[in-house]
Formats: sequence, structure tokens, C-alpha cells
Amino acid sequence: MTDQSTDRGAGRRAEREVGRGRLRKEDARLITGQTNWTDNISVTGLLHLAFLRSPMAHARIERVDVSPALERPGVVAAFSGRDLAGALGSLPCAWPVTEDIVLPDHPPVAVDEVRHAGDPVAVVVARDRYAAADALEAVEVDYEPLPPVLDLEAALAEDAPLVHADKGTNRSYVWPLKTGEDYETVKRRADVVVTRRFHQQRLIANAMEPRAVVVTPLAASGEYTVYSATQVPHILRVMLATVTGIPEQKLRVVAPDVGGGFGSKLQVYGEEAVALEVARRLGRPVKWTETRSEGYLATHQGRGMIQDIEVAATREGRLLGLKVDLLADMGAYLMLVTPGIPILGAFMYPAIYKMDAYDFTCTGVFTTKTPTDAYRGAGRPEATFAIERIMDELAAELGLDPVELRRRNWIRHEEFPYDSIAGLTYDSGNYEAATEKALALFGYDDLRAEQRKRNERGDTVRLGIGVSTYTEMCGLAPSRVLRDLRYAAGGWEAASIRMLPTGKVEVVTGTSPHGQGHVTSWSQIAADVLGVPFEDIEVVHGDTRAAPQGMDTYGSRSLVVGGSAVHHAAEKVVEKARRVAAHLLEADENDLDFTDGVFTVKGSPEARRTIQEIAFETFTSHDVPDGMEPTLNADQVTDPENFSYPHGTHLCAVEVDTETGQTRIRSYVCVDDVGRVINPVIVEGQVHGGLAQGIAQALYEEAVYDDEGNLVTGTMADYLVPVAGDLPEFVTERTETPATSNPLGVKGVGESGTIASTPAVVGAVVDALRPLGVNDVTMPCTPERVWRAVRSAKEASA
Repeated sequence: MTDQSTDRGAGRRAEREVGRGRLRKEDARLITGQTNWTDNISVTGLLHLAFLRSPMAHARIERVDVSPALERPGVVAAFSGRDLAGALGSLPCAWPVTEDIVLPDHPPVAVDEVRHAGDPVAVVVARDRYAAADALEAVEVDYEPLPPVLDLEAALAEDAPLVHADKGTNRSYVWPLKTGEDYETVKRRADVVVTRRFHQQRLIANAMEPRAVVVTPLAASGEYTVYSATQVPHILRVMLATVTGIPEQKLRVVAPDVGGGFGSKLQVYGEEAVALEVARRLGRPVKWTETRSEGYLATHQGRGMIQDIEVAATREGRLLGLKVDLLADMGAYLMLVTPGIPILGAFMYPAIYKMDAYDFTCTGVFTTKTPTDAYRGAGRPEATFAIERIMDELAAELGLDPVELRRRNWIRHEEFPYDSIAGLTYDSGNYEAATEKALALFGYDDLRAEQRKRNERGDTVRLGIGVSTYTEMCGLAPSRVLRDLRYAAGGWEAASIRMLPTGKVEVVTGTSPHGQGHVTSWSQIAADVLGVPFEDIEVVHGDTRAAPQGMDTYGSRSLVVGGSAVHHAAEKVVEKARRVAAHLLEADENDLDFTDGVFTVKGSPEARRTIQEIAFETFTSHDVPDGMEPTLNADQVTDPENFSYPHGTHLCAVEVDTETGQTRIRSYVCVDDVGRVINPVIVEGQVHGGLAQGIAQALYEEAVYDDEGNLVTGTMADYLVPVAGDLPEFVTERTETPATSNPLGVKGVGESGTIASTPAVVGAVVDALRPLGVNDVTMPCTPERVWRAVRSAKEASA
């Protein structure tokens, strides 16, 4: 055994892992079909659930009779909302943003009233999913129609029909933030005031894997294992215990392979609670997997907002103040973090700019539509869109180049750390460097020259150039800040390092990946700190039994907070190993160097032990320091010091056919600063994916409801998700200013592309049409909307 141990560590890599473009460890299993999606899970005696959903946006439930469904072949049980009401509490809202927020009950299955099309009214349990689905048509429901509530401004009128009649209002909350000087005072000394109204359409996530849940009960002990396609297994466990009354220690939640989320799986859904309750009642394992059409109706949606933006400036273009008034569509209920999503954006409207006054107000409004909640970027894309578009409008008003206007107002690199007017401390950044690099790659001056020539000729196809210089806040967030924002949970993250006797390593993380590459990145981080080979590291995640502590994955927090926890835990392992190494080498701990996984005695490099050898020696415990436990394992819980602040400059050139409204992205360049890069391959993939979603909002995607509150874009035939051929070749580059608030210097990248790209694309479309009198096109900028905008401008000038 001693002979075997002497070779441990001989296979260490010759270069540092952090910064290396490793292919993802996860991919081989994923692309060869060796995955374990929730819907793949099958156990003996499995029953299947199907939900009957309301075809009406708003109605009183007069009667639900599930008994005819029980006569259908294969049906085992059926339940109405009233049947389940005694056992299941209201679905949780973890972010009541004001003390007086209107917070209605949200039953997992509707009892007395349905409040959006797709609201569940009954559940059928059968031996297979097809029998369950077929039996839904046998359930008898009598509805008394009620008026839908669809328009945000009309919903606040005194005589408006109410989504929740017992609450007496459709206003959920009003949340203000006023900082700096008084805005109205600042406005009076402005030379120019520009006001615009922007609409953020509703969006549907369309993750590759639909939502799914499997619950397996262990009757003898009253324990339950919940497998769910979720981003938040730890949060889900806590909330399911609250909703069902099952003790938390009796619940195990597992997120198997999860095929994307984009925020839509950052949620505690009624279907998960119902599946758990049905498994408890029947003592049988149950499964539910949503259909695509079900997902469009029942999975929470994103965005949905009216933005009234006003900016005051001097004639030289210096910003004096910014006023933001939002109407935010909550939908029918407040789900897990619904009210807080627009509040996240409140801190980002001033973006990278200096000003004297900031006045923000958000009003949350109930409507009879699918509830909204987190969607990639969560409040930050909305803010970035508004400030970047109003900067374009101000530049046009002043006759300035939009890049030059930004230069006159942004925070300069020598001013960091900088306290923004919204109350955040930006720790590091260099907006000038990112912008100059992007402009050079883009060929900005040449494109402007070409644009002028086209405009002078009166070309039918116009060239437009869009600019987006953004920052965002990632790494949600110091727990005490979340407390002050009335968020129910903390912002910490947990990690453990287990050094195995054979010298291999298990990294246990509380973050739960669904495509981000955590396994690869965490292996790289641990490999560099421990000095062990990348291949010798496994990452354990997504199971509340194997990884009992965690706050999960959302808000670009995983690397900033979870990766930092891994780093700190690995450092603890090294310090434990140092103690053993000093003992074995008969040296003082302070006299040891540790490089690439090897402890050596200063001045005597031949006296050496690898950390993997020490792991084995510690396991045997034959010769360790007195009082030391036989393990090098270490745990770490990290609470971030601050948010992190990625930034960058995105430039887009579009060609717009003014006769057909067709828009084509001709070129797209982005230079992002995400701090220190762990794996450039993963960063590149995250940026490309984010760009696709941001461009999709700009040009393609929109959840549309008719006058009765029916979703008319409820299939992939109607809801336009772009494919690869709809997107341009991207030119992506980076600058690097490390974060100062975490040991890795990282800033987060998962949402940056989505946040930055939408205003760049829409700004380019408007820029192309501005000579024709167009100063806005409502998203998505479809050919019809572009054509109508051109036609309206021509009619107005005639």
C-alpha cells in the first residue's frame, strides 16, 4: 500500500486549469443519450397525473364533478381543488417587496375561481399518461364567466373588474426608490427633457426539457423522494414542506439532468405539490410531465411591463436626472419571486452613467394572465433596454453620435470603486476599453459612412446601427441586502471538498446546474487550488441528500458565490493537508511551500509530499498529528460581500427593407467583461445563448392574448422561437477587469448576452428608420410592425 501511495499525484497537469478552454465533462453523457431526465424515471407501480385546465381566463367555478372520470379505463383516482384544499396550503411567494403588498392565496388547484387560462381545476390519476389525459374530458365543470382583466392601465381604474375580488384592488404594490437630488428640481435646470414609453412584451421560456415531476413514497418511514426538473432543489424542498405539511427531514428533492430553465424552473409549481399529495394519499409513486401546449399556459412567463422613461440633460449632453415609472404585470398570482423581478431592475436603470437625480416607481398589477416571474436576466434586461433606448433618443434630440453621448456620461475606469446613484457600489470596470475594442472590431466609422451614403441616396433598404453599453448585477447577493429588500431567503452558497483515500476528489456544491457547465468549471477551480488533476475530480450536485446545503442556481450567482465557496473549501483542505505534511516531513508548517499539489520544505526540495499522498496517509491515520481527525475534508458556506458587475459593449448593424419591413442582422459584435474567465469555451457558449434570447425578444418572440384572455400564441407554430438560420455570425471578444469582491475575480456571464443584445438590435432598427421619422418600434420588431411604423411616419409627414 505504501508503494502504491508514492505515485499519487504523478499525473498532474502542466498548466493552470483556470482560464483553460476545457471541453465540458458533462457533454459526452448528454450527447450520447445517457441522461436521466425526470421523464425517463420509471419505478414499479408508477401512476400518471393529468391536469384539467380552465379554458377561460376568469370565471367562478360553480361545480366540479370528477366522478365520471373514475369510470374511465385505467383511472385510479381523481381530485378537484376542493378535494385537495384541506391538505395543501397556498403556493409560496418568497419576495413580498413592501409591507402592505396585496398577497392573494394561490391554491395549487383552483377551488372557487379560475384566474387565467390554464389554471388547473382537477387532476386525474391513471395507470398510464394516455389514460389520464383521455379521462380529463369526462370531468364535468360548470363555469360562470367573469370579466377578464388584461390591460395594465385599465386594471387600475376605479371601476375595473377585479382579479381577486376579496382584495378590493388590482394593485399589488407600489415600490419607490428616489436617490440623489430631487428629480423635479433637477429637471427645471435641464436644457433638454426626453420622454418615451416602451413596452416589454411577455415571453415564454421554451426550455428544451418540459417541466416534470416524479414522487416516490416510502410508506414505512413516511419519507418521499421528489424528482423534479427544477433549478432550485433546496428551495423546493423547503417550500414543499411548507405547502404540504410534510416534515422537511422526510423530503428528499433531486434535480436529475435538467434540460434548460432560463428562469422558468426557478419556481415552486402547483403540479409538484399536487404530485406529492397524491403520492401521500395513494401510497404509490406518481409522475407528471407537461405537454408543450400545457407549458405555454401554465409555466410562468417573463417580462410584461410598460415603461415610462424620462431623462433630463444639458445641451452638451450631460445627464442630470432619470425618472422611471413602471407598470409591471404580475399575472393572476404572485409566485415565488414575482413581485421582486422588476425591483431587481430598479438598481440598474442608471446603468453605467453618472447623474444627479434618480426617481423610480414600480406598480405591480394583477391581470387574468399566466403569472410572470423570472426569465433570463430577471429585471436587468428591462432596465438596460429602457436606459439604452432613451440614451439613443437623447442623442438624436441633441444631434450627437450615440457613442459620443455615452462617453460623456459613463463612469470612467479611474473612478472605481464607484457608488452609483441607485445605491450600488460598482467595484471594478473599464467601459472605455470594452467600447474601443468593440468599435474597432465592428468597423463603426466605416458603417456610419455607408449609412450616410444610403440615406442620401434614399435607398429602399436602410442600414441601422445599434449601441448597447451595459452593466448588470450578478451574484445574488449579500444576505443582509436581501433582508433589506424583504427577500425571504439568503444569498449564501455552500460547498464541500471530500479528499478520498485514493487521492481522488469529490466536490459537493449547493448550486444546481441545468446546462451551465458547473461540473467542468468547479473541477477546474478545485484542481488549481488542490493541485490535483482535473480528471481526478467529480462534482456532486442537485440532490438534497448528497448536497444537503444550498441556495441553487439563478441570477448568474453560481460561479460568483458557489464557485467562491468551492475555492474556499479547497483552501481549507490544503491547510489541513499542510498540517499533516509538516508532521510527516518533520518541519514547521510555515517552512512548507505548496505548489501544484506538492508540499516541499523550503531549502530542501527533495523533502516532498503530494496532497494525494497525504490524503492516503490521513485515511490510514497511522502517523498524523495528535488530535487530528482522519480526514482532509472541508466545508464552506460563503455569503458574498457584494453583487458582481459584468459589463460590455454590444454593437449591431441591421438592414431594414422599408417596403416589406423585413429586418436582417448584418453584423453583431460584442465585447464583454465578465472578470476573470474560468473557461473561455463555456463563457463563449453562454454569451451565444444569451444573444439568441435577447435577439429573440427584439425580433421574434411574444406571448399574445386575445380580448377574452386566451393565449393565441400557445404553440411553437404561433410563438416564434428563432433557429440557427435566423441568427447572424457573432463576433465575441472580452476585456478583463477582475472583480474585487470574491477570491476568483469573477463576475458572472449567464445573462449578459440577453441583457445587452435586445436594445442593440431594436436601437439598430430604429436607427435605420429614424431618417423616415420613426423613433420607436414596439417589440418584437416583426416585418408587419416595422412596415406599419414606416407607413405611419410617412402619413404623419404628408
